[in-house]
Amino acid sequence: MLKTFAPIIGLVILILLVAGIAASSNNNRVERGKYLVSVIGCNECHTPLKMGPKGPEPDMSRFLSGHPEQMGALQPVALRGPWIMGGAATGTAYSGPWGISYAANLTQDQNTGLGIWTEEMFVNAMRTGRHMGVSREILPPMPWTSIRNATDEDLKSIYAYLRSIKPVVNHVPDVTPPAAAVAE
Repeated sequence: MLKTFAPIIGLVILILLVAGIAASSNNNRVERGKYLVSVIGCNECHTPLKMGPKGPEPDMSRFLSGHPEQMGALQPVALRGPWIMGGAATGTAYSGPWGISYAANLTQDQNTGLGIWTEEMFVNAMRTGRHMGVSREILPPMPWTSIRNATDEDLKSIYAYLRSIKPVVNHVPDVTPPAAAVAE
């Protein structure tokens, strides 16, 4: 009787081993992505700052959720002398010759974050400097020109980690183009 079920038992064991390896591989990818997100400094712009007892600190309840929608679109900063860029107190919006850019919501929220993005879209966006890999330019201060040099595996790991964090509903304003962002 055992001989009859041996091939089936062997197949089940093989499936369980492959599933275990795949799960372990995905866990490793998420952990690698978490490490990369922390050393690249994604949190520095994509998590709003709040005032803490020792000054500005990341608001971890809005981890990687981008520019707070409650602030809305901002007015441009008057740039004079050596200044080429100004930033909001939250660390999530920047004004410069390119217009006004806002840190995107990197959480997996389906409507306001990266929830509908595929891994391919994310990798292409980081490689090309284009939103969703094909549309508008990704603007300063986003360092995509450095991040594009990451390996495919590292970019896929970042994507896997971003897919693992808590979704936060947060509508980030659209970019303000340069003509509309000129301050006197």
